[in-house]
Parts: sequence; C-alpha cells; structure tokens
Amino acid sequence: MTVRPAVRTLQWQVFCPLLLAMFSIAVGYGFLLPILPRVLARIVATADPATLSRHTGLLTGTYTLSLFLFAPLWGRFADRHGQRLAMLVGLTGFAATLALFAAVNSLPFLYLERALGGLFASSIAPAVYAFVGEYAPSKEWRARRFALLNIAGASGFLVGPMLGSLTMHLAHADTPRIGEPLACWPPFVMASALAFSVALSVWALVPGTREDRSDRPDAGSQPEGRTALPRLLAISFVTAAAVGEFEVGLSLRGTQKLGLSIGEIGFMFTECSLVMLAVQSAVFSPLVKPELTRWFLTPALLVLAAGLAAVPLATGRLTTAGAVAVVAGSAGIVSPIATYWISLAAGERQGAALGWQTSAASLGQAAGSAGGGLLFGIPTIPDAPSMLTAIVVLAGLVASVRVPHLLAKAVSTGCGDLSDDSLEAQGSGDVRRTRSGKQTE
Repeated sequence: MTVRPAVRTLQWQVFCPLLLAMFSIAVGYGFLLPILPRVLARIVATADPATLSRHTGLLTGTYTLSLFLFAPLWGRFADRHGQRLAMLVGLTGFAATLALFAAVNSLPFLYLERALGGLFASSIAPAVYAFVGEYAPSKEWRARRFALLNIAGASGFLVGPMLGSLTMHLAHADTPRIGEPLACWPPFVMASALAFSVALSVWALVPGTREDRSDRPDAGSQPEGRTALPRLLAISFVTAAAVGEFEVGLSLRGTQKLGLSIGEIGFMFTECSLVMLAVQSAVFSPLVKPELTRWFLTPALLVLAAGLAAVPLATGRLTTAGAVAVVAGSAGIVSPIATYWISLAAGERQGAALGWQTSAASLGQAAGSAGGGLLFGIPTIPDAPSMLTAIVVLAGLVASVRVPHLLAKAVSTGCGDLSDDSLEAQGSGDVRRTRSGKQTE
C-alpha cells in the first residue's frame, strides 16, 4: 500500500478563486458605506442627521454582530465538512442577500437583510485561511499567501466604496426617469453578480478538502499557544473596533461636519484601502522574516490609538486624509499579523481558531460601528467616539506586551502546527486525502 507524494503548494488556478472570495466579500461590505445614509433617507423618509447616524451605526453593527455570532460555527463546519462547501454556501447566500437588499423598502427588513448578509459572509474568512493553511509547506509560504489574501480583502474595500459612489451617482442621474427606488438597484446588483460569479469559480476550480472529520478529536495547541491566543483575539477585537468606529465616523463626520460629498467620502475610503494595501505588502514582503512580525503589534497599536485621538483635530480635507492614513496604516499592520499567528498556533483545527478570530474582530467592529453611530449624535460629548475608542485600543496595547515572548516560546516548543513534522504534513491538504493510493473527495 503506497501513498502518492503530496503536492507541495496550491496551484494558482486554485488560489485565485480564494483571492476573489476575499475580494468579493469586502466589496459587498464596502460599497454600502458611502451610500447607506442615502438609502436610509429614502426608506425612513427623513433627513434628520441624528436619525440617519443612529441607523447607519446600528445597521453596520448588525452586519458585524452577525459575523461575530456565526463565524465560530462556520469555522467548525469547515473543519468537519470541508472548507470548499463552507465557501460555496457562504458566497451563494451572500450574493442572494445583496440582490434582495436592493428591493427592501422597510426598516425592519433592512436590518434583517444586513443580519443575513453577515451570516453568509462569516463563512468565507475562516474557510479560506484554513484551506490555505493546510497547504503551507513553510512559515514563509504561509505568510506570503496570507498577505495576498489580506491584500485581496483590502482591494475589495478599495473598490467597494468607489463602486457604490460611482454607480449610485450614475443611477441617480436617471432618477427622474426611472424613479428613486430603481435608482438604488445598480450597486447591489453588481456586487451580487460578483459574489455569485466567484461562487461559480470556487465550484469549478477549488478541490474538495479533507474527508469528513466529525469523529476526530480536536488537536489542541501547546500551553504557550493557548496563552497567546486570547491575547491575539483581544488584539483583533480592539483593532476591529477602531476600524468600525472610524469608518462610521468618517462617513457621518464627513457629511455632517466637514461638508464632504459622497464622492469625497468614497475617496477617503479608497485612500484607507490603498494605505492598508501598502503596509500589508511591506510587512509580509520577502524583506521581513515572518518570525519578526510579532514585534510589530505593540508599536502599531500605539500609533493606532494616537491616530484615533487626533481625529477630532482634523477639520479639513487634508488633515482628515492624514488621519485616515495613520489609522489605516496602523490597523493594516495589526490585523494580518494577528491572523497569521493565530493560524500558526491553531494546530489541526485552524478553521475553528480562525472562526473565533473572525468572531472577535466582528464583535469589535459591531461595537465600534454601533457605538460610533450612537455617540456621534450626542452633542454634549462631540468627540466621544474617537477618544473612547482610543482608550479601548490602549487596553489592547497592554494585552499585546507579552505576546511576542509567548509566541517565541510557542515557536521553540513546536506549538500547534509550527513543528517541522507538522509543516511537512501540511505541505498539501492532499496528504490526508491520498491514503491507499487514491484521493478522497
């Protein structure tokens, strides 16, 4: 009885649909950010800034709260039944919710649609990262591929707001002819078509992963990994809270205080994504050893807190653009590093661990988005959202101080899948699928 040699790495025709999956989910979220206040104004039939800001924050928070609730379940589902199936269900459902969102004409159904969108979107990140992690022949390979996945997501946030602003602008030029409700359809239909097309590419090109493992015991990490994991989850939480508050605050502050147009706000979100793209490309470039990235967490959190505290000082377009660069750059460093190290420390159950990471980040973004929207409408504490979020980030900074040392111990003791034997076994997901000389689907 022989076992065929495993394929060492993912081929590009398999990896590209994974990149597109991350991209499409980010587009589906990001395109709504600059146009949500206008969609709300049509549905609730009011231009009251306090009402619009409250629902903007709560709707964004509803989406990310749904991610928080369901990402761990999707992670376990992916571990037991295969990442490919999780991706297919998530992308198809996400495409359907985007298409239906365009037809919503009542506030309760608007909240329901955002919750369903988050439910399906929460399957993608844990499944994609776990799928790639199974094929990692080395830490360097894993770091580069994770960097590309993060760049794909950042590119989606780059294209999403631009898509939303542009298509809404073009559609509203025809509003007198087709009416206000139909003018809101194009952005949603385009984002839905993208997600469904990516689902087809995953179905056609991505192979089935490991056999059903519902009866297999969990492979836990070593004590050092278990100690570092809660701190990494806390870091993911505070970073996402900062980004969530900043996104909602940028949209509301830009329209109500700085007098920015939808196009200008879309440009700010574009700048945010470009900065994230740049820093993530640099952090996981061949010039930086993956082992060194754990030392970047604390300094980046310090810069993030300072950037948030300085947001109220930005009273013009140029200074606001500077604040966007600082916040986006620091958050763009922290998030992918946390994802990378959580995957390394997870052992066999990468899907579950990455599901918890997605959950922690989603809870943080929900809290930041909802809190930013609710506190923004209170005139007695005008700068409360940014200042309170900066304090939360400082708490994450305290949690991050010991993380580099804990991760160093984890590496030295072979925590999770960091050992040479485990890396050898993870050279391809086919290792576990090629028993008895044939591949199991």
